[in-house]
Amino acid sequence: MERMFKVLVIGDSGVGKTAFVNQYVSGHYRGITKQTFGVAFALKVIQWTDAETVRLQLWDIAGQERFTSMTRVYYKNSAGCVLMFDITDRQSFHNVVKWKRDLDSKVSSHDGDPIPCILLANKTDLVNRAISYEEIQRLSQEHDFLCWTEVSVKNNVNISESMRYLIKAILSNETDFEMSMAVETGSYLDLGDAENEDEPTVEKKRRCCFS
Repeated sequence: MERMFKVLVIGDSGVGKTAFVNQYVSGHYRGITKQTFGVAFALKVIQWTDAETVRLQLWDIAGQERFTSMTRVYYKNSAGCVLMFDITDRQSFHNVVKWKRDLDSKVSSHDGDPIPCILLANKTDLVNRAISYEEIQRLSQEHDFLCWTEVSVKNNVNISESMRYLIKAILSNETDFEMSMAVETGSYLDLGDAENEDEPTVEKKRRCCFS
């Protein structure tokens, strides 16, 4: 059985969206990438189970303000979303709210709820952190993110694990519109046991969706 889903990758310019897609799809980090104009596309094929293949169409949406008028077209029929910010750039963090509100106003799940969206704090390999755990936790909960976690695209930290969690949520939505996720909305994703079959539980206030 093969399933295909469209997944958005959104956030401000320069937060690492294109590098994230390259790392996830090909396993390679490209430190300098061309600026995305409009939207760029990539395909990731995952052998989810022995009997099921998941194909993800990844839509890397440009972060420039002048493109936001087109987002309704870009967002159409999306099953999930990755919203990224740069943990060293406070403005990119503040703009997360704008991106999430725009997303929720233009696309929804089959039951009318927001599509599953994970919040990724990128560039944890850098030392000049500008946003605290508590700030991210609060924003994630207040704006109905599925979860949040810290990643380093450069060092390939928490990339495939966070995407695996998002895919689980997408598949849950497709299987049963009323199925509730076992994780508290907006909580921190602890990726340590992301490969476990059991649904995650949340114990740590400063940790995200996987535990």
